[in-house]
Amino acid sequence: MSARTLLVLTTGAALLIAGCSSGVGGSAAPAPSAIPTAPATSSAPPSSSAQTQAPTPTPAATQTSSTQSGSEKSTAGAIARYETFLHAVGKEDLATTCEIAAPAAKKAEDEGFGPCEKTFPITFQMISAAQKTALRSATVDRARVIESSSTKVEIPAAAVKAAVKFTDSDLGDSTLEYRSGQWYITD
Repeated sequence: MSARTLLVLTTGAALLIAGCSSGVGGSAAPAPSAIPTAPATSSAPPSSSAQTQAPTPTPAATQTSSTQSGSEKSTAGAIARYETFLHAVGKEDLATTCEIAAPAAKKAEDEGFGPCEKTFPITFQMISAAQKTALRSATVDRARVIESSSTKVEIPAAAVKAAVKFTDSDLGDSTLEYRSGQWYITD
């Protein structure tokens, strides 16, 4: 999803929310399954053997699909990473969505919108249930992907293959760039 599309969706949601006079509305919080949780810790003082144990993994270290798929520096890697993003949007997985779209979300934030963690829940609310279901299993048609360089790939909305057709105004065209060993949505 491009920063431009994110801006359009977020602006529309902000106007919709601002226009409500009742003050009563739904929660914009992500589903509990989308919130990374820290492992339980003991309140017992550390023993000498605890000092030799490996550190407890953090949620970022235990992520699987968002950090493993798409690390290959190829068009196939970019497509895998974008499919992970699409599936995360369909599941309203805020952590994965914001991690993959971090550069594009930062651009939107610099243009006056809030941080990804605040704006994407609004975007999730604007996607229909049928579209979310379709995104959970969406794939990308490799033939429609444009490789700009070895580190930059353009994925038009028309390349998304799903049970529901997505247009540029629904999903937006996306640019992915390979940075620090991973593909990220930059526009």
